Amino acid sequence: MDDKAVLDKTPVDHIGPPRTDDGLREQAVTELRKRRELAGHLMAFILVNTFVVIIWYVTGAGFFWPVFPIFAWGIGVVFHTWDVLWPQPTEASIRSTMDRIARRR
Repeated sequence: MDDKAVLDKTPVDHIGPPRTDDGLREQAVTELRKRRELAGHLMAFILVNTFVVIIWYVTGAGFFWPVFPIFAWGIGVVFHTWDVLWPQPTEASIRSTMDRIARRR
C-alpha cells in the first residue's frame, strides 16, 4: 500500500501540515481524555439515576416519575457519546466535499 492511500484514511481534526509524533501524541491524549470523561459521565448517570429510582421505590412506587430525569439526562449522554465515538473526517472525505462544493460554484 502506498503512502497516499494511508494518508487518505487518516482522521483529520485540523487544517495544516501533517502531524508530527508530538502532534499525534497530543491527539491521542485528547482522545483518551474524552473517553475517560465519557466513562465518568456514564458512571454518574447510572449511579444518580439508580439512586433516584430507589427513592421512587422507597416513597411508594406510584407514578414512575424518574423517567423524566433519566430521559433528559439520557439525551445529554447520547450526544456526549456521539461526540467521543463518531469518527473524525478523513482526508478523502474532505477532498470529496471540497470537490462537490467547487462543482456547485
